Amino acid sequence: MKQSPTVSNLFSLDWALAGKNVMELTKMRLSISVVFSSIAGYILGASVIDFSVLAWLAVGGYCMVGASNVFNQIIEKDLDALMKRTMLRPIPSGKVSVNAAFWMGCLLTLAGLTILYNINPKTAMFGAVSIFLYTSAYTPLKTKTPLAVLVGAIPGAIPFMLGWVAATNDFDIEPGMLFLIQFFWQFPHFWAIGWFLDEDYKRAGFKMLPTGKPDKATAAQIIFYAFWTVLVSILPAFGITGQLSLSLTAAILVGLIGLIMIYFAVQLFILKSSSAARSLMLVSVLYITLLQIIYVTDKLL
Repeated sequence: MKQSPTVSNLFSLDWALAGKNVMELTKMRLSISVVFSSIAGYILGASVIDFSVLAWLAVGGYCMVGASNVFNQIIEKDLDALMKRTMLRPIPSGKVSVNAAFWMGCLLTLAGLTILYNINPKTAMFGAVSIFLYTSAYTPLKTKTPLAVLVGAIPGAIPFMLGWVAATNDFDIEPGMLFLIQFFWQFPHFWAIGWFLDEDYKRAGFKMLPTGKPDKATAAQIIFYAFWTVLVSILPAFGITGQLSLSLTAAILVGLIGLIMIYFAVQLFILKSSSAARSLMLVSVLYITLLQIIYVTDKLL
């Protein structure tokens, strides 16, 4: 016999649904990966690790990235409804209203900025720059020009350096180098995504690939930026990046995983297939994750 739902069951179901919507609106997996970058940057910059600051950085960073993703989905709600990949997101599917999402984004922004400001003002400033560029520049440019990826690479590169700024309250060559690593990395990563989602993106009018189509010219640019990503990633081993240093062993490891990423970029140039692009995307995620782990391990050891 089917049991009637109790008030407590309905309450818990509502909370479960609300939690799922929040995770989807803030793009939890993406936000956690960004927080991971900030934590890595903090450990690299800190002379002594303050775990309370580390925890606040994680919470504040998640709030800021989550807010950016919420505002992005509000702005693109009509376009998301056109794409198979995004049509079931909370706003285009009608599970969450625009007003509710807007207030969520505002609360996350306020909470994130407050938390980051309490760490230090520079951290809050870079957090504010990140959310502003992502929502006010990158998002509207996606339907206008492929240069949107260039603009989006700026806020996308901030988290790694944000951690260093949170640890030192200073911006110099060291966080600048962390910024450059993640800046160059985003081109092979997002162009690989743009390649295998090209048809879906075109349904919404997004211009994500540098030539406007998945061709050899796009693949050549992916190889070019993959090479520069690896080159910049090993520069700290040459003693020219201030307090940010890398041992020879760590530089070799970074170089080896970099060669793997370049190999998959070359495979995309040869095969020109969606499967090759998807493989490159996965390898690029592995590259930036392993790079940060190698950098942190090298410092701690």
